[in-house]
Amino acid sequence: MTHTPDPPGPRWRGPHPAQPGPAAHDPWAYPGQGSIPWDDADHADPSRLAPPVTTPQPPATVAPGRSSRTRRCSTPVFAASLVVAALIGGTVAAGADALLDGQATAGVSASPGTSRIVVNSTGTSDTVATAAHKATPSVVTLAVSSGTTRGIGSGIVLDAKGDILTNAHVVTLDGATGSPSIQVRSNDNHVYAGTLVGADPLADLAVIRVQSPSLVPAVLAESSKINVGDTAVAIGTPLGLSGTVTKGIVAALNRTISTAPPSAQSAPGPAKSAPQASGSSPSLEVIQTDAAINPGNSGGALVNARGEVIGVNVAIASPSTGTAGAQVGNVGIGFAIPIDTAKRIAQEITASGTATHGQLGIKATTDAAAKGSGFSRGATVTEVTAGSAAEKAGIRKDDLITAINNHPVLDTADLTAALHEQPAGAAVTVTLIRDGHEQSLTATLDPVQP
Repeated sequence: MTHTPDPPGPRWRGPHPAQPGPAAHDPWAYPGQGSIPWDDADHADPSRLAPPVTTPQPPATVAPGRSSRTRRCSTPVFAASLVVAALIGGTVAAGADALLDGQATAGVSASPGTSRIVVNSTGTSDTVATAAHKATPSVVTLAVSSGTTRGIGSGIVLDAKGDILTNAHVVTLDGATGSPSIQVRSNDNHVYAGTLVGADPLADLAVIRVQSPSLVPAVLAESSKINVGDTAVAIGTPLGLSGTVTKGIVAALNRTISTAPPSAQSAPGPAKSAPQASGSSPSLEVIQTDAAINPGNSGGALVNARGEVIGVNVAIASPSTGTAGAQVGNVGIGFAIPIDTAKRIAQEITASGTATHGQLGIKATTDAAAKGSGFSRGATVTEVTAGSAAEKAGIRKDDLITAINNHPVLDTADLTAALHEQPAGAAVTVTLIRDGHEQSLTATLDPVQP
């Protein structure tokens, strides 16, 4: 079956509908959501509560050296005839207000079915083959649908109970639904019905569950111990091609990406998720890799040379072509949520259906290194909420926050990501400059509230 492309023009992020149907909504909008206490962001309207990068706000910017556009890597369903593959995902990173649909035509025919990892000679196989052989049985393909909207993504088997980790934007069809129909195909081609345990849009993570005694749990590494330059292997279902393995390295650590502001439209149906105010711009602290990641890799595994999971693939960067309707696939800049963060979120979701995130209780603005400079040097506190974690820690107005737990903070997006990565109640070290002198304070984070 040939996939029918959308007409050219700007579109919001979302899985590509397999047939005509309602446009996918934004993954960050959920029914019943309320405002969240503002924290760590530019904030033009003091009377409105919102999460770290707030509404209303000026057009968001990306810190120097960051991509001007990233997008999530979920994919449309397509059949065996791989003639037109529309690269559909989520628009991520500031300044990108729309995703341009595009098609790449190729005279190729391929089966989207599972590809078994073949190791013909274990004595001569390299580390990538060994890693793939170990990790691929723990990576599954997800087929998600709601009405006429369908999408494909990937997932990582967490335990023998059948809990599977993936991205929130995969299971909600980029926010089109809070009650998805989910099918899971294992590496050995068994298909199971999945149920949504919970989704956390602030971290773009979700857990689903299947009833299967035969799934192989992944081995999780400690992402805090990986190094730039380490081998990185991405495993997932790019463009519906299950069991695809690509090789690269860890290109950067502690990179911050921010999603484009979502629409005000709420997703239909219930969803167990952390709330997110409409118009906000959630930020994620991620691993950057040059392993090829494409739509459909979302929720899949980024593993090390030993086949241990170090991250959950979530987004790719694409340069702006300047041509309406044009779109570029993998350009060697992909992003994965560190497994240390993902494991914590998954544990909270499986325990209660939701996850917690920390905040200081401040308003802040990005501080330029010098007047007129294109570089930034931190986040300047513009207001401290009475009784908040920040006030209790001794943080004051006009303090310049430069690091959280020794992770550099160059702008408000970095600050947001570093704080939301932590659970409510976590004690963090806040490095700041006050009156020209650097000092460190310890803050016990408040929870992000509905």
